[in-house]
Amino acid sequence: MKSIPTIDGHHHIWRLEDLTWLSGPEVPRIFGPYAAIRRDYTIEEFRNDTAGCAVVKSIYVQTNWPASGAYDEAKWVQSISDATGWPHANAAYADLAADDCAGLIKQLAKLPATRGIRQQIHWHQNPQYRFAAEPAMMKDPRWRRGLSHLADYGLLFELQVFSEQMRDGADLARDFPNVTFVIEHAGMLEDLSEEGWTSWRKGMNALASQPNVNVKLSGLGTFVHACRLDVMKPIIEEAVAIFGADRCLYGSNFPVEKLWTDYRTLYQTFRQSIAGFSEQEQTAILYGTAARLYRV
Repeated sequence: MKSIPTIDGHHHIWRLEDLTWLSGPEVPRIFGPYAAIRRDYTIEEFRNDTAGCAVVKSIYVQTNWPASGAYDEAKWVQSISDATGWPHANAAYADLAADDCAGLIKQLAKLPATRGIRQQIHWHQNPQYRFAAEPAMMKDPRWRRGLSHLADYGLLFELQVFSEQMRDGADLARDFPNVTFVIEHAGMLEDLSEEGWTSWRKGMNALASQPNVNVKLSGLGTFVHACRLDVMKPIIEEAVAIFGADRCLYGSNFPVEKLWTDYRTLYQTFRQSIAGFSEQEQTAILYGTAARLYRV
């Protein structure tokens, strides 16, 4: 396997005391029991996990501190980056429907590592998979007004949706052509039945029809709670066929995926999944797309 410099486009480091969704009593989550990661996950541990995997840069994605601590989280990430050189970019949190959204985004944009915003708006009929309060948050005029501020600072938006929300996601991208969107976790294909695949393909094609939409090939063990080539490879191959390699990027979703695998196994399985692509395409997926989108 030829060594290609790799950017981990989606990982989390955290302090347990700041994570309300992890630090309280364990409750059902989309990724199953998580006692093993209810602890500090430091940048040093992340670097040790990635050793030998050609990871040369990384992008941190917000971890749901209390909403009032959105700036504090980003400032903490910046301090880690300043001290260690890692991570190289940050997708911070902002509630785009909040009255003070414009001011928060202005503050976040002043931090050198900030490249984008993630607010998880995925909704599912299964309460365990649900994050947003309702499925059509992206249609809310207040929320859309908040999204519009991202273009003022050249910030991208990490769009996390299920198949049923993808048509609305495509409409959103069409209505905001000056905002770059990155689809989280390859569109979160939770239903591997023929019907589930058909719905996912339809939604992904709708999203890909908008040139400002890209896709992150991350979190592919979320719904099977395992690192499996037979699951990862077809999702990756179809996503790349729909979007093209220059709109796709690798992400580990560590340490969540650490619940069922180690980084080297995840990385090698990912590399096996893209082995059929040209070297140019592989380089785009592993490095080029992330470098361009996150300016690292």
